Amino acid sequence: NISGALCISKAWPGMARTIYNDHKRFLETYLTPYPGFFFTGDGVYRTSEGYYQLTGRLDDIINISGHRLGTAEVEDVLNHHVAVAESAVIGYPHEIKGEGKMLAFLSLKCLSWGYCTATLTAELQELISKKIAKYAAPEYIQVTRAG
Repeated sequence: NISGALCISKAWPGMARTIYNDHKRFLETYLTPYPGFFFTGDGVYRTSEGYYQLTGRLDDIINISGHRLGTAEVEDVLNHHVAVAESAVIGYPHEIKGEGKMLAFLSLKCLSWGYCTATLTAELQELISKKIAKYAAPEYIQVTRAG
């Protein structure tokens, strides 16, 4: 039973090979932290039986109203709602605060597809306000539909 950074030792067909117009950043971000390995940016937990569980992004921190907030923390609360199958949260620019807003993408459980978006958004914002803080509630929530 151990936790750490998820790194990959061999290349695979679909892996990134650079960042557009910034190859140095690609090298510093993915190849320098753990020489000889590709650093995915994710945390991982490996059980004594050899099973792996991703624990979330290690570098996904959003600065909201002066508070550092991990996206995995918000996603965890969103995923506890009865209608939500999975979620992803990102920060995006604010014209005055810099990075100061959050956007959440949700996939709903099949039985929840008829859920009213406005009601779901209000419930989720209230849930995050209670479990974390009011400033942590995503400003926008986008419901996606799995193919």
